[in-house]
Amino acid sequence: MPTKTTNKASAKKTDEAKAKAKPGAAPKTTRKFATSEPAPAARETAPPAPPKVPQETVSLIDAKPKRRPRTASELINKPFAHIPISKILEPDAPKAAAVVAPAPQEIVAPAAPADTAPEAAAPTNEKIIHLKPPFTVRDLATAMNIRPFQVIGDLMEMNIFAAINQTIEADVAAKVCTKHGYTFERETRKVGGGVHKPIVVKEPPKEPAKPKPDELHLRAPIVTFMGHVDHGKTTLMDAIRKARVAAGEAGGITQHIGAYSVTHNSHQITFLDTPGHAAFTAMRSRGASVTDIVVLVVAADDGIMPQTIEAMNHAKAAKVGIIVAVTKMDAPGANLDKVKGQLQEKGLTPEDWGGTIGVCPVAALKKQGINELLERIQLEAELLELKASGQQLARGSVIEAQVEQGRGPTATIIVKTGTLKIGMPFICGKFFGKVKSLIDDNGKPIKEAGPSTPCRVLGFSGLPFAGDELVVLESERAAQELGAERMEAERLGKLAAPKRATLESLFDTIKEGKKKKLNLILKCDVQGSLEAIITALGEIQSKKIDAEIIHGAVGPISENDIALAVASEAVVIGFGVKTEATAANVARREGVQIKLFSIIYELIDQVKEAMAGLLDPETRESVIGHAEVKKVFELSKGLVAGCAVTDGRISRTGRARVLRGRQPIYDGGLATLRRFTDDVKEVRSGLECGIKLGDFNDYEPGDIIECYTLEKHAQKL
Repeated sequence: MPTKTTNKASAKKTDEAKAKAKPGAAPKTTRKFATSEPAPAARETAPPAPPKVPQETVSLIDAKPKRRPRTASELINKPFAHIPISKILEPDAPKAAAVVAPAPQEIVAPAAPADTAPEAAAPTNEKIIHLKPPFTVRDLATAMNIRPFQVIGDLMEMNIFAAINQTIEADVAAKVCTKHGYTFERETRKVGGGVHKPIVVKEPPKEPAKPKPDELHLRAPIVTFMGHVDHGKTTLMDAIRKARVAAGEAGGITQHIGAYSVTHNSHQITFLDTPGHAAFTAMRSRGASVTDIVVLVVAADDGIMPQTIEAMNHAKAAKVGIIVAVTKMDAPGANLDKVKGQLQEKGLTPEDWGGTIGVCPVAALKKQGINELLERIQLEAELLELKASGQQLARGSVIEAQVEQGRGPTATIIVKTGTLKIGMPFICGKFFGKVKSLIDDNGKPIKEAGPSTPCRVLGFSGLPFAGDELVVLESERAAQELGAERMEAERLGKLAAPKRATLESLFDTIKEGKKKKLNLILKCDVQGSLEAIITALGEIQSKKIDAEIIHGAVGPISENDIALAVASEAVVIGFGVKTEATAANVARREGVQIKLFSIIYELIDQVKEAMAGLLDPETRESVIGHAEVKKVFELSKGLVAGCAVTDGRISRTGRARVLRGRQPIYDGGLATLRRFTDDVKEVRSGLECGIKLGDFNDYEPGDIIECYTLEKHAQKL
């Protein structure tokens, strides 16, 4: 056959070509590979290779003609023996001298070295979920790409009842993930933490390094006026500033912390005027925490009062210097010695009584004693040796915060160290920002504010809380990251401690279901006022009704506030703010009540009256007289008791009960009240009368008929 002849001829030519090949020569290859073994220097020492290595090459020409042709699947699945790359040499590279070619053996591909093998050579279908605590139902469902109700169903099978935003334990989350074919792994919130995905947490700003002595310079003292309400703090501040601030305060009382800067004898003094009303305890505490010297203001005609003692305790707790200013020395009944005696009783002994406390009598309206007070403040500041560096990154404390129309969130800041300049990025509480504008205490724009300088800062991302610390950072990005981290931490903190239902709380809830609630929406001009009013309303104690603040914020009353009031049936209260025109129209249309106040104690009194007005009238029993049964008469209409009124009066419109041996045996209305044959409306003490009580006929001589009335009285809190 032609095919068979051709194959034999080809095989013969191949054998002749092999016979002519030189002994020891390397087999010719068509590709060059880099060898991993070093080539020896001498080619002559290499042993001759065997003439034929049957398994090193596979040739279809050498196949036996009688063998059945292999199928495609057999060709694919049949294992071929390959020569390792390390054994294939370049055509011109000599073989190793010390290596002796082994006898023909079955060649197996070598395994990769252990140190170069990849860690995860075999692919895996394991699905891993990474979550940071706390673990909420919503987050777990989102991570597994399933609906939240499926997770809730899985939890119910475990006898665990949780809402979509509630947290679950790590072991419970792991069981739910396992059920859906996932592996749960918990991440940690620290730098480089986590299992596979490190979380970079922005570190909070550290305390500034101690400045060098040559960087320290004298700074102005921060002086806080504290005392009882209406003792003349703001009037004294007016006399020092030569302004009329007190006249501008609603009701003549201070309701915000004011920060002012005054120059006396070429020396600057920063003043803080804190409220004296009982509701502003938090403001007084903040004023004492940032101050160097406290001027305790005591009226000469009133003496030490409750808020005076509280202010005194704040100053002692802050460990600051105390100066006593005795005001209203020109008022009738002023008694300086009485005030000094009260101070000594509280542990503040005046200097002229052998103590260390300076007492300065002043009359603010007549400008008397002002210079002596300022000189005393300067002397106290010199003794304290107040110094600060203006070259560090600025830090300050928020004294007051508010939302200004057209400017957004603003805050009154007292710079403690460093210099605050326009354009500086900062972090303040959980909010970040960039200083857009600086305004001094006179309302004029400034470019920078040094230590002890009061200023108003614009550029906050949100309204900070009074008492927060403002810290300047290196970059705006760092401030944004730290702000986001703090807001996330606050959110997680709220989720991390879910409220658990207990038997006691369920009983309390049932009881509270009977209590009425006065829903309020509170809008204030500044953050400090909002805090003070919320605190004051929270102190209203009543077992019958609660005042619940649905929403409290800083800013004018808006249309959104009215919409919320409609939904929650609330009363909108504004303190020191105005109502937007659109909000007023909507409130008028929806019948929402808006109450505006400028004095805090009026607001609190009105809320108390409103709370009491929601309570149902209370029915009270009032005993008006007694009558003793002397004789029982039988008439056509029934039995009638002949009585003598012993005290008070018996009224026809009242109710009566029959007492026998001090035990009531009947209670009802009067059917008949007669004196002789006449029907009368009442019979007074010392007179006789005939009484018939409804359908009662069991009178006995000696019974006492007690007459009383039921009156409606408004309930008190």
